[in-house]
Amino acid sequence: MMHDLILKNIAKHIVLDEAEKACFLACLKLKEVEKNEFILREGQICRDINFVVSGTLRAFYLDKTGKESTVMFAIADWWVTDMFCFVNEQAAMLNIEATADSCILQLQKEDLDRLYIQLPKLERFFRIIMQNAYIREQLRVIQGLSLSAEERYHNFLIKYPKVAQQVKQKQIASYLGITPEFLSTIRGNKAKKKKIS
Repeated sequence: MMHDLILKNIAKHIVLDEAEKACFLACLKLKEVEKNEFILREGQICRDINFVVSGTLRAFYLDKTGKESTVMFAIADWWVTDMFCFVNEQAAMLNIEATADSCILQLQKEDLDRLYIQLPKLERFFRIIMQNAYIREQLRVIQGLSLSAEERYHNFLIKYPKVAQQVKQKQIASYLGITPEFLSTIRGNKAKKKKIS
C-alpha cells in the first residue's frame, strides 16, 4: 500500500496511534508524475512538501545563463521541496522535476500547520527531518570546500548508490559542481584503476 512507506518513514522518529495516522493520511494528496514533468517551477509559490513513494526527482537552480545546478535528488522514502520558499510561502527559487516516472504524496503547508496543532508530535518529526537535511547540506558544503572532485564523486557513489543508477551523469556532475566532461574523465580514470587492480 502506498501509505506504508510514509508511515514507516515517520515511525523512524515518532509513534502515531491509528487515529493520528488516519488524521495525517487524510491530508495527503497522491500525485503521479511523468518523467521530465515539473512539480514546481522557479517563481511559483511553493505550497507543498513532497514525499517520494517511487521514482526519482531532482531539485535544481537555473542561473541567468541557463546553467543548471542540481541542489538535491530525491528517491523513494525521501522528502523534497524548496524548503525556504515552502516555510515562508514565497516564490520558489528551485525547480523540482521528475527524472523518472514517479509517485509522490503531497502535503500542503496549511494542512501541515494545522497538523502541528492537532498532532504536536508531527512538529518533532519535521524538526528532525529538517535537522537531518541541514546536516547533509553542511557536510556537502564542507566536502565541496575540502575534497577533490574525484573524492566527492567517490563519496556520492558510496552514499547514494541508488541515485547514481537513476539519474543522468550530467545531473550528477551538476550536483558535484563539475562539468559533465570532467565527470566523464573521472569515471574513465576510475575504470582504468579497476582494470589495473
